[in-house]
Parts: sequence; C-alpha cells; structure tokens
Amino acid sequence: MIPAMRSLTAEEYVEAFKSFLDHSTEHQCMDEFNKEQMPNIMAGCHHARHKVKRASLLLRGFPGRSEQDLKMIRILQAVHPGVLIDNEIVEPNPQHVAAYKELVNQAPDLQNVSFIWHQLTSSEYEQQVKEKGTRKKFDFIHMVQMLYRVEDIPNTIKFFHSCLDLHGKLLIIILSDSSGWASLWKRHRDCLPSTDSGHYITSSGITDVLERLGVEYHVYEFPSGWDITECFVEGDTVGGLMMDFLTGTKNFLGTAPPALRQRLQEALCQPECSSTKDGRIIFSNNLSMIVVES
Repeated sequence: MIPAMRSLTAEEYVEAFKSFLDHSTEHQCMDEFNKEQMPNIMAGCHHARHKVKRASLLLRGFPGRSEQDLKMIRILQAVHPGVLIDNEIVEPNPQHVAAYKELVNQAPDLQNVSFIWHQLTSSEYEQQVKEKGTRKKFDFIHMVQMLYRVEDIPNTIKFFHSCLDLHGKLLIIILSDSSGWASLWKRHRDCLPSTDSGHYITSSGITDVLERLGVEYHVYEFPSGWDITECFVEGDTVGGLMMDFLTGTKNFLGTAPPALRQRLQEALCQPECSSTKDGRIIFSNNLSMIVVES
C-alpha cells in the first residue's frame, strides 16, 4: 500500500533545503548582491543622530540563512566602522536560534554587535510590539526569502516598513518573476500537491503591495540556478530530496500518484522553467532584491 502524501516536518524541511543549497547558486547569488550593491545601500542608512549606534532587525523564515545574516552585519560594520550595532533577530524555530547563537559565539569580529533574540514568528513579534505600545525604530530590516510563510503579506510589509527610522532601508529578497518557480506556480500549479501551505508569491506580488503603499523602492535582479538533474534519476536519494523541497511533500516521488509525478517532471523540463547545460538540467532560481526606502 502506497503511503499517503503529507507535508514535510520542520526537520525534514531542513534536510530537503540543504540539498537545494548544495546544488544551487542561491548563496553565491546573494554574495554577488552583497558585493555589488549592499555597501551603497548600507551607506544610505544614515541619520545624524546615530553617532554611536545603529539598529538592524533580521526576520528569518528559513534555516541555513545565518551565514548570510552575519555577512550583512559585517557589511554594516565595514561601512560604518567603530559604530555599535544593535541587532535583533526574529526566528520562531528554537533549533535555528540555537544554531545561530553558536555561529555568533564562534565569530571573533562581532565585538561591537549586540544580539537580542526573539523566538517568535513575524506576526507574533508584531503583536508583541503593538501590545507594548512602543515601536523601536531600525536603520535596516531584512526579510530574506521569508514572506512565503507569512499569513498577511501586505500588512506584514506595512508594519515593518513603519518600524524604519529616517533614511532606513527594508530589504526583501524574493523569487524573481523570471524564475522557474514563477512559471511553475503560474502555469503548472495543478501539478503541485495541496500539502505545501506556502504562498506562491514572486517579486511582482511584492512590488504590487509597495505600489499600493505608495513607498519608494528599487529592484535588483540577480541570476541563480539550481541543478535538478537528479530529480529525473529513478531511485536517486538527492533527487528525491529535491522533489520534496520543490513540493513541500515528504517522499513525493514515492507517495504521489504516477500521473501527478509525471506531469510535474514534465513541467520542470519546460524551457520557461529550466535550461540544459552540458547535459545537466538547470532550474531557474533567479532572485529579486527589493530595497524599500523609509
């Protein structure tokens, strides 16, 4: 008897996500953005009253991002040398909080950075702030690939934008409309199982919200690829994890009806989703970096 399809648990998601990172250029793409654009963006987070301190808020929704978070903090340090950085992290998963704290403890170059940890979802943090009646202002807030799991995206963006100080920046990193994900979600959504409860949203969905809010923003597009060749190799363990990540489903290849599995694999091979390079199938994972002004 074939087991029923079900969503990934948090631990299973971490394993599937790792297979994605190991075979994609997502972090390299972010590194390129950090190198080309982030110093100027951070330099613009300037307010005359901030002689000795700057504040940043990191909203996290996925594992494996801690290294990227620290890279952004180091850019802020480099652009504003000697300035104390008051850094707050919003992360609901206690294991991810513990892993992030361990990474911070191993970093000798963060002496001028203080860390406040909120083991909360972004909505829980928002509720807590509103209940206290005092809203801290931040120079820099970033949402890296986390809005997919937010219940109310427009109001979440509106709230955190209101937390920016004068000349502050809100960075939203989200999948681009030119990515294979956008095409998959738009044209082949019927191939995806109902077990993935995330929002199918890409950059245009975010910029539509920003337009309605009437705020100034800039969009930077960066190419990224994901080698999904093993998704088509029968019995391949890595390919199985990739399909689990794609669908949010545990053992998708072993539990999905054959017709559903075939339709999804065929959709992944379409030119609007993937390209072929040296015999490998490369899924487009292009990212949009959206910088919102205060």
